[in-house]
Amino acid sequence: MGCTNYQFNYSLISNTNKPLILFLHGFMGNIQEFNEAIELLTNDFSYLTIDLPGHGKTQVLGADEGYTMVNTANALIHLLDELKINQCFLVGYSMGGRLALYLTLHFPERFPKVVLESASPGLATELERIERIKQDVQIARKLARSFTKSDFATFLATWYNQPIFGSIKNHPKFENMLGNRLQNHPNELIKSLQFMGTGSQPSLWENLKNHETPLLLLVGEYDAKFIDINTQMAKIGKFSQMKIIKNSAHNIHFENTLEFVQNIREFFTKQPEN
Repeated sequence: MGCTNYQFNYSLISNTNKPLILFLHGFMGNIQEFNEAIELLTNDFSYLTIDLPGHGKTQVLGADEGYTMVNTANALIHLLDELKINQCFLVGYSMGGRLALYLTLHFPERFPKVVLESASPGLATELERIERIKQDVQIARKLARSFTKSDFATFLATWYNQPIFGSIKNHPKFENMLGNRLQNHPNELIKSLQFMGTGSQPSLWENLKNHETPLLLLVGEYDAKFIDINTQMAKIGKFSQMKIIKNSAHNIHFENTLEFVQNIREFFTKQPEN
């Protein structure tokens, strides 16, 4: 399973003659990230879910550079080739959204339509990237002190106090989500943060200007930071459209699954206008 230097943990459910969606989870997520959304989409689509490097049961065999966005993207394309998937739709959330944007910008022929949930093209300036890397180092130090499941759970509780997550901790299934997050290993998450964090990834702002693949940008109404970022993205990208999803902050597919699924279904099934 996987390709050179990678052993990807993935699930491929193929429904006859149903278009395929590749789902890419966010930081601290795993292969189960989109389960509830997939249940609502399963009659209309096939799907491929993957544990990204540093998450779940996927293993990177070799140097830590295997965790970078560039190498991860190339490895995913290699995996699609192995699975004989020439084209598929693409959905990415947060970190997975940044990766999804990189994939569609560099391999546009593989992804006819792409949904980016609470994503960004990275940071535009070197100064911004340096400052973000400093922040990520602080987060990594806190993760490194997660010696037990209890320590890790405490870290997660603090993590979800961030303003971008709104009132997610009040969600009735929040504890279930934490259970999925706890399946990850802090030391592996540190590598993901170090090599594919927002400060470490290449800036994609310039590439976005000439990109011709249709992009649907989803942002939650309580996520002011990413509403601003995606408003800029929609202005730059000629084939980009933004939708603000009600009753949600950063994690839209968790907080408002029905509207998330409705937008995906409409976007992927709508025929191009003549």
